[in-house]
Amino acid sequence: MAPERARASSASLDALQLLNALPQPLLAIDASGVVREVNTAAEHFFDSGRSALLRAKLVDILPFGSPVIGLVADAIATQATVNGYRLDVSTPRTGLGRVVDAYVSPLPRAEDGVLLLLQERSIAEKMDRQLTHRSAARSVTALGAMLAHEIKNPLSGIRGAAQLLEASASDEDRALTRLICEETDRIVKLVDRMESFSEERPGGRESLNIHQVLDHVKRLAQAGFAQHIRFSEVYDPSLPHVLGSRDALIQVFLNLIKNAAEAIGEESIDGEITLTTAYRQGVRLKVGAGAEPVSLPLEICVRDNGPGVPADIGANLFEPFVSSKSSGSGLGLALVAKVIGDHGGIIEFESHPRRTMFRVLLPLAAPRAASGGGVD
Repeated sequence: MAPERARASSASLDALQLLNALPQPLLAIDASGVVREVNTAAEHFFDSGRSALLRAKLVDILPFGSPVIGLVADAIATQATVNGYRLDVSTPRTGLGRVVDAYVSPLPRAEDGVLLLLQERSIAEKMDRQLTHRSAARSVTALGAMLAHEIKNPLSGIRGAAQLLEASASDEDRALTRLICEETDRIVKLVDRMESFSEERPGGRESLNIHQVLDHVKRLAQAGFAQHIRFSEVYDPSLPHVLGSRDALIQVFLNLIKNAAEAIGEESIDGEITLTTAYRQGVRLKVGAGAEPVSLPLEICVRDNGPGVPADIGANLFEPFVSSKSSGSGLGLALVAKVIGDHGGIIEFESHPRRTMFRVLLPLAAPRAASGGGVD
């Protein structure tokens, strides 16, 4: 009997390992709707540990009235396979815009139990958006060069003429000439920002400890625009290095943190920005039909407890001239998307009231075994 028990134990272990190796969330659900087993991907998807999920009913972890619940009920009632496509499973726990295909099948030798497999659709759609962000940034490159040549030169002439007029103008007219100079300078600054969308990739790349970059940015923020905000860090101390431009990455995360601070507002008494890093195996991006997929395991997140991104601009947030700020140019996040794209990475965001998170995924500077990337 001992060899039989050993074989049974080995088979059980192999089955569990196979389930955990699946990248898609998988849940075994009994006839009463209680979750009986989950794999590791399901834990990540629902942001809950296995023990918490096994105590829950499906209706407790999915949105109220979710069509996935109805699919599971149909499969239990008919003991037949039922599929559903493009189903919204967004919750504060799973995040905004989570769309899945759901596959429900009866479990053999289980009393009316079923197996639920979720295939997230938004991953592919996010990849498509990344290519759109890059195309938008490239289109601004040509626009920036045109603006520099066609607008800055005439502006210098306008400013010079205003200064000449100011010398002989009355006090009342002098206020108008100063206004001309100030507005001219403002337009020049805007054009200068447009010029930063160059086709050249960031120079001076080196193997970087991203935690040192984040700590530097945090010190800059705390010394200026984020003095009133509490910072917290959740870092993976074993995170490998990233290959990149230190100055460019500082500008990226300074921009993200500044946006987070402005979203929180100066009047907030409990404003908090959380910086996190993690190693996420399995995220890969293919940027062209003939290109090899690139692994993007380094995850850096900037999370704030502000009011969130307005829904009407969320889909176009990384495009040029899109901004929720009345005085914003709408170039900051477009430039961030371009710099991250130039580094071979992607940027995405999820936004809910009091929980907005920008997630940056970057490639390794070297294979993980060869890097030692703790906080120095």
